[in-house]
Amino acid sequence: MSDLILVNANIITLEPGYPRASLVAVHNGKVLHIGETSDLEELKGSKSRVIDCHGNTVLPGFNDAHCHFLAFAETLTCCSFSPKQVRSISDIQKNIQKFAQELPPETWIRVRAYDEFYLREKRHPTRWDLDKATSVHPVKLTHRSGNAHVLNSLAMAIVGISNETPEPPGAIIDRELSTGEPNGVLFGMGPHLSKIVPSMNDDDQNHGVKQAGQQLLSLGITSIQDASSQNDINRWKLFQQWKTNGDLRCRVKMMLGFEAFKSYRQRDFFHTLGRDQLGICGVKILLSETTGRLYPPQSELNEMVSEIHGSGFQVAIHAIEEPAVEAACTAFDYALQRFPGSDHRHRIEHCSVCPPHLSTKLASLGIMVATQPSFIYYNGDRYLRTVPGRQLEHLYPIATLMKNGIKVCGGSDCPVVPPDPMFGIYSAVSRMSETGETVLPEERIPPLEAIRMYTEHAAKASFEETIKGTIIKGKLADMVVLSSDPTKVPAEEIKAIKVEMTILNGDVVWEKMG
Repeated sequence: MSDLILVNANIITLEPGYPRASLVAVHNGKVLHIGETSDLEELKGSKSRVIDCHGNTVLPGFNDAHCHFLAFAETLTCCSFSPKQVRSISDIQKNIQKFAQELPPETWIRVRAYDEFYLREKRHPTRWDLDKATSVHPVKLTHRSGNAHVLNSLAMAIVGISNETPEPPGAIIDRELSTGEPNGVLFGMGPHLSKIVPSMNDDDQNHGVKQAGQQLLSLGITSIQDASSQNDINRWKLFQQWKTNGDLRCRVKMMLGFEAFKSYRQRDFFHTLGRDQLGICGVKILLSETTGRLYPPQSELNEMVSEIHGSGFQVAIHAIEEPAVEAACTAFDYALQRFPGSDHRHRIEHCSVCPPHLSTKLASLGIMVATQPSFIYYNGDRYLRTVPGRQLEHLYPIATLMKNGIKVCGGSDCPVVPPDPMFGIYSAVSRMSETGETVLPEERIPPLEAIRMYTEHAAKASFEETIKGTIIKGKLADMVVLSSDPTKVPAEEIKAIKVEMTILNGDVVWEKMG
């Protein structure tokens, strides 16, 4: 008999054989039956919980195919200078001054989410701007993208950045043109800073993890794929701890950084939890053009990809700009010629600027794309004003990628933007920015395809399409109940759709109050 039965529901199964249903029954954490409400009596037992959905829409649980969970947890315990909260460098200074008044000297002040495009001055703050707020507290200001930081003078001294400091590979220490003196603005130095700047203490971390885990459930997210390039053995153990303690309920697939991959290959340590709860989903390579040149360079990238692919692991390359996407294609081609294989499911993360010839190349190589449609909503106004015309013509070309047969999955890249999948679905369907401007309307996709990005295709991206991503007998009972049907309402209303209930492993893990 069933443990849980949803009735009077508008169930979108994403299964071609039974695309819509009004009843789904669950037993032992898996889907037992999909059908119609009239099937209830033959499925119901004395201990069955029956939930009347009153016509609300049920989808497979959302799967964020690209996020940074620990960074997301940290944002919930530290201060945010998002565009809605600060509009000028003066605002930044005033807020830091307030924090400094409440903290002992030498205590680190860490703030996230500033964006120079939305500041009145249209520039990054500098070390000297931050020094005016406090000179006795080290300050680290993190850009909304996570790819830039600003330190005040005390923080720079602690980190060890001076006039003589060379740039780490692939990074930039911004300097005054007249003197060569570092001005506190750093690009691509996150991994370097993380080794020196203290992270959250245990209490803050535990609090942030619990908050982040609960917020994901409230958004209908039942699975995440953590794409942090700094993921290593220690991070894996943290995920184990959070899962075991129940602080993080949703299922996790974790990418490994390249250095961790080289250690991981010799160690069989990830079988302590069920693989449907916590597992590895590939190796992340950060390919950037921060310095004006690709790092790592092509020859090195080729060997890295070949080593990972030849070891039987999935490769996920962070590639944003067109040259980076092209270099990733070249590296995949090189590896596949050395070690032929068909169902590798290698991925490009972001694939932000992808002209048609590269889309065709990706398709021929069998590469998947994990992209972030909600960037169109949150960053669209900036894209329209700052991205050069030729690049803008090929910005997040989701429809083109799909027409070429590429499986495209959706992620948030949170905490860069909020992890709400409904905003990702809305953005993929509407291509509208936060202020209502349109960004490449020809790349709009139908709502059902946008939903697949966060469910079926995301599951395929982590080799889990046989156990989740659609609603069918035998698959995991991970589902989300929505207030409206995204495939039926006007596009502009999709982002207003609310999560009513989240079901994970057959248990109701979140429901709307009242």
